[in-house]
Amino acid sequence: MLDKYNNFLYYFFMEFRVLKYFLAIAREGSITGAANFLHLTQPTLTRQIQDLEKELGHKLFIRGKYKVTLTPEGMMLRKRAEEIVEMVEKTEAEFSSIGEIIAGDIYIGCGETDSMKYIAEIMKNLQFEYPNIKFHIYSGNAEDVTEKLDRGLLDFGVLIQPIDLSKYDNIVLPSKDLWGVIMKKDSVLAQKDSITFEDLRSVPIIASRQMSKKYSAQSGFLDWFGEDIETLNIVATYNLVYNAAVMVRAGMGYAVTLDKLVNTSGDKDLCFRPLSPKLESGLDIVWKKYQVFSPAAKLFLDRLQARFSSK
Repeated sequence: MLDKYNNFLYYFFMEFRVLKYFLAIAREGSITGAANFLHLTQPTLTRQIQDLEKELGHKLFIRGKYKVTLTPEGMMLRKRAEEIVEMVEKTEAEFSSIGEIIAGDIYIGCGETDSMKYIAEIMKNLQFEYPNIKFHIYSGNAEDVTEKLDRGLLDFGVLIQPIDLSKYDNIVLPSKDLWGVIMKKDSVLAQKDSITFEDLRSVPIIASRQMSKKYSAQSGFLDWFGEDIETLNIVATYNLVYNAAVMVRAGMGYAVTLDKLVNTSGDKDLCFRPLSPKLESGLDIVWKKYQVFSPAAKLFLDRLQARFSSK
């Protein structure tokens, strides 16, 4: 039995090593560049990749005179290999921290929200007490965050309500985010105190992805806009509000976004106006049910629960 276990470990780490070789070639764009980076001879690296292609039954690279490019199969493997390498390295870090002073990496996925300030306060206090704890923030929409949560690449996610909690445990954050529109201060709608759907009918809209048909029912937009959401003149969509603000400044249109994500105070050239009737979104911190946390992530969860669970 021990021999079988040792053989499995040897095989796993050999295959894991080859995946890292593959990713190095994809990143460097050449066998020579990857061999230099990995401190291997070019024939050795070439043979390893040829063996990998033979095992998978597909060519992974198109070999040109000066560079190599990924085949469609190679592009698919690159995505999976990056996830595998990230997961293995995360697991190794968790095991290395067992029995030591509390240390390690905590991975949090979230969209852009002012409510992150509550979590950031806990992060700051915990990192002050345990300097060897490091936080890694991944920004993305709900679909991106839950996919990484399900794959074990994130410890926690911050998601806009309503949320399907069948796979997750959760803590409700104590505040809600307010939806509205950012625009140039010299625009026509800037003279209004709030923005109605009728106001938005006549102007070009830079839309958050939550406004798309795929996400609107979940985010509350479908209730606010109704089926008429498809009649809006949406000229662009965005995932990060910084880019939306750049487009607004360029005169492309009006961006529907959350309050307090773009600085509109003082003499700034942009302003924010809330939607009317008011549209707000609550947020939850979620994690996979029955998840086994690293000591650092477990301590962070304890702090989250102590701070928010009684609210």
